[in-house]
Amino acid sequence: MTATGLAAETSAVEPVPAGRRAGYRRLIRPVAARLAALVLVLALWVLVTATGLVDPLYLPPPGAVWDAFVRASTRHPIAAGVDRTVVGEQNYYLWEHLVASLQRIGAGVGLAVVAGPLTGFVMGMLAPVRLITEPILNFLRALPPLGYIGLLIVWFGIGDVSKIWLLFLAAFPPIAIATLNGVTGVKQDYLHAARSLGAGRVQVITRVVLPATLPEVISGIRIATAFAWTTVVAAELNNGIPGIGGLAYISGTQLDTPLTIACIIVIGCAALVLDSLLTLAGDVAVPWKGKA
Repeated sequence: MTATGLAAETSAVEPVPAGRRAGYRRLIRPVAARLAALVLVLALWVLVTATGLVDPLYLPPPGAVWDAFVRASTRHPIAAGVDRTVVGEQNYYLWEHLVASLQRIGAGVGLAVVAGPLTGFVMGMLAPVRLITEPILNFLRALPPLGYIGLLIVWFGIGDVSKIWLLFLAAFPPIAIATLNGVTGVKQDYLHAARSLGAGRVQVITRVVLPATLPEVISGIRIATAFAWTTVVAAELNNGIPGIGGLAYISGTQLDTPLTIACIIVIGCAALVLDSLLTLAGDVAVPWKGKA
């Protein structure tokens, strides 16, 4: 091969820039660390259950949990040697339980997304309103969901209305407080600069206050959605079928630990997916976050 051909071949293979290699490493390392942590947890789980350190009633092996997940997701015989089959668990597939809970959370959190920012914005803009309503808002935030589930059942019955109200009351305070903090946290320099440029009250609100508050509102929605997920089991304690929280509760009362753990894993994975989607939506909606 001539020197000219060797030079041409060498120039055709361009090395990967150092900056791009560093970017790849930044992407791969967090994923690798999380996968390693997951493998470690599974290995410890298998080790503990295989050695019999914990009674299977309290901690079944991963295989039993997987079998419970498959059983809840498929049609299977009602008993060994019986031709009659049954759908999933409690006559619903596992995905149907999850969808039912998502619908309740969507309704409760959706109402909170409408009422929370509006309430927090009014409180932030009007000091007399904030003085009166802030203690009430903090009172609602401090109440655990189980503290008023009984009262909601008395008022609205054991149907979905009481569940949606419970999820609304769980999600409303975080969103309203986040909005309030966003409004009161707007820098006065921004407001003075807008007024000095001739902006009126409406323009100051729409061009300065709302964009500065929106990142806090989205953070509040993320927190509220996560809190609603932690409340789903409490919301579905009564007449919660179909529902992933209701299924987790019933399987626990029946000492079906593998199914209970399978439900917990599904609830946790669904929460992670929802949070990731909300994070992505927030990045798209407020690209200026962190650039001020």
